[in-house]
Amino acid sequence: MLYIWDVGGQKTIRSYWRNYFEQTDGLVWVVDSSDLRRLDDCRYELHNLLKEERLSRASLLIFANKQDIQGALSPDEIANAMDNSRRAYTGEGLLEGFD
Repeated sequence: MLYIWDVGGQKTIRSYWRNYFEQTDGLVWVVDSSDLRRLDDCRYELHNLLKEERLSRASLLIFANKQDIQGALSPDEIANAMDNSRRAYTGEGLLEGFD
């Protein structure tokens, strides 16, 4: 059985994220590749989430969204900005971003 939650990233709802961590096997983190101003905030929030005990065994997939916008950071630049030193690239496009 697969449960998917799209919990959004607005600051006002971030405190509710923890309600969705129980039995989480995977986390898909979507980064707006064209919003350079919010990358530091994005990295901070991701790193705080990854400290959660209930997410300790979860796989992480970072989607570099909005690649079609001029000036967007590349997926490698996003990975570097997220300080994701333990990365593995598999499945180019990963079924085109789950369609």
